[in-house]
Amino acid sequence: MDIAAILVSQYEASLAMLRQAIEACPASLWDAPEDKNRFWQTAYHALYFAHVYAAESETAAVPWPGHREGYEDHTTADREPYDKETVLEYLDFCRQQVAARVPQLRLDDMEGVPDPEMRLLELQIYSIRHIMQHTGELMERLGARTDVGELRWVGWVHSE
Repeated sequence: MDIAAILVSQYEASLAMLRQAIEACPASLWDAPEDKNRFWQTAYHALYFAHVYAAESETAAVPWPGHREGYEDHTTADREPYDKETVLEYLDFCRQQVAARVPQLRLDDMEGVPDPEMRLLELQIYSIRHIMQHTGELMERLGARTDVGELRWVGWVHSE
């Protein structure tokens, strides 16, 4: 059983669902001032931690060239928003990082993990759950405030 391939498949599925939410988001909702956590901030936050957690440690993560310091915090509203195309570029960058890095991780390792009780394998599962928690939040927001319709569930993505 190739656990790394399964993890990459589940990352890909969760990122595909996040992509659907980002693409479906209308301009009026992207940086809506009535939202404490703006749509773009929540999407960026989820991507930032997917990117970081796919590395051996936070310090080993290769920075995304478009990162702005502090933008990973999705609770600060006084920020110049990233546009949708830029967040989608970051999503593609994260997909590449996950595909390249996760198969190289020593999943039983505890080094570089934010919680001393957690192994890299558990951190990967945690990261996928984190993406999906925020994706669900964004999909809920879309469903409540737009007529976007139903977004497609992605169960897994197996690369050939």
